[in-house]
Amino acid sequence: MACWFIDAANVIGSQPDGWWRDRPGATRRLVDAVREWAARDGEHALVVLESGPRDLLGTEGAVEVVAAPRPGRDAGDDELVRRLADAADPAAVRVVTSDARLAARARALGAEVVGAGAFRRALDG
Repeated sequence: MACWFIDAANVIGSQPDGWWRDRPGATRRLVDAVREWAARDGEHALVVLESGPRDLLGTEGAVEVVAAPRPGRDAGDDELVRRLADAADPAAVRVVTSDARLAARARALGAEVVGAGAFRRALDG
């Protein structure tokens, strides 16, 4: 079974819906949408946050939400790659991002990469 590793900041930023006016709200909406999608479609997901409401952290259903352990540029990407490298079967992971550098790092570990915009449309549809 595939698992999805989601670059939350990249997915949130993939849609110009005013997310920049309410970043915590945008993060909540994304996590809620991922949880609904995972429950509906029987998927498993890891959502990696660079920042956002800490009450979202933890596992609910088949969705785990984690925060980057440090602030700064690429902190979320580094955490996602660390977890991918630790995965039992990185080739069974789909990494959701449109960040070219993160995508290259994920592919180098054997993961499939799905664009943030395409994933966002799947959540909304």
